Formats: sequence, C-alpha cells, structure tokens
Amino acid sequence: MKIEIWSDVVCPFCYIGKRHLEKALEQLPDIEPEITWKSFEVDPNAPVHSDLDIYDTLAKKYGRDRDWAKQMNDNMVQMADKAGLTFNMDQVQPTNSFNAHQLIHLANEQGKQDEMKEALLKAYFEEGKHVGHKETLTEIGKSVGLNSKDIETVLNENTYSNQVVSDVEEAHRIGVQGVPFFYINDKYGLSGAQPVEVFVEALTEINEEKVIS
Repeated sequence: MKIEIWSDVVCPFCYIGKRHLEKALEQLPDIEPEITWKSFEVDPNAPVHSDLDIYDTLAKKYGRDRDWAKQMNDNMVQMADKAGLTFNMDQVQPTNSFNAHQLIHLANEQGKQDEMKEALLKAYFEEGKHVGHKETLTEIGKSVGLNSKDIETVLNENTYSNQVVSDVEEAHRIGVQGVPFFYINDKYGLSGAQPVEVFVEALTEINEEKVIS
C-alpha cells in the first residue's frame, strides 16, 4: 500500500498523526505500507532564529493573547500524551523547518527517511532542540546514520531545495489544505491527526478494495 504523507517537523498534529498511523498499521499485519514523507511548511516565512517562545509565536500568528496560546498547547500536550508522546512545549524553540526537510530528502536516498522524520519530531517537541541550527541538524542526522560530510553539503548547497519546493507544489495541486495529509494509493486522502480507529477502518477498506480489484 502506497502512503504519501505531507507534514512538517514543527507541526504537533503531524507527530500525533504519525504515531496514530503507526498504531493502526500494527493492527493490520496484512498491509505492507510503502511510506514516503513529503515536505510541507506550515510557516515558510518563519525565521530560523526567533526571540519568541512557542506561546508568543502562536499568539502573534493568530492575533490572540499568550493565555490563549498556552491553553491551546496544554490541550495539545494532553492529546500527545494519549498517543504515547511527551511534548515539552516550554522548551520548544520555534524556527524555520526548510533545512530539516532537506535532511529528510537526504535520508530518503539512504533508506532512512522514517528514522530521520521521527528523530526531528522528537528533537523539536520532546527534547527542546533547535532544529533550524545547522549544528543541531548535523547532530540529529548523524544519530540516524547519515554521513556528516553529506549533511554539511546539503545544508550549505541547498541540495534538495528543489525537492522540498516540488513537494509543496504537489500538495497544492492535489488540494492539500493543511497537514498532516495522508494520500493513499494515489487516490484516497485523509487529513489531520485522525484517531487510530479511523486509520484502521480506512486502511482496511482501501486494502480490501485492492484485493477485490
């Protein structure tokens, strides 16, 4: 089963949605997924370095106050906890995710795309790491087995910038309005961090249709 997923490493719903999909697939051993992570930036204009924490960043983006942003994130932490994730929003460092997406493309060339995606999400939401810093990205890339010289080349020469842009353009062509977005067998779309049972039901129906056809 072909599953393409548009998401961002600074998107909390994307991390939760990833975990929900994984839990659903654990219940469906007959399905052999071919997962590809596609780039999508929830805020392509975000600065690499910001003096604002995640609460003030969200408050400014949506024209609300800090208390509102704090409540939104508290709700997100609870949702993440139910998915088995430990979000540490007080330590999240808002940044631009473009270079992180480039590393995911590099990892894909070496069969380590999922490991890279997971490491970046964990670094941002659970470990309070700055995933916009080249030094941090190098450290994370090396932790999943990427070569430091390859990482340095990609970050200095923007080797995969065209692929990142192409992913975003493709998302717009197929009507993606937000992430995470799961595109299955070039035909079916699921948007958002759907509950595990929704994934199970949808994937089962799609897989049965394939068997019948």
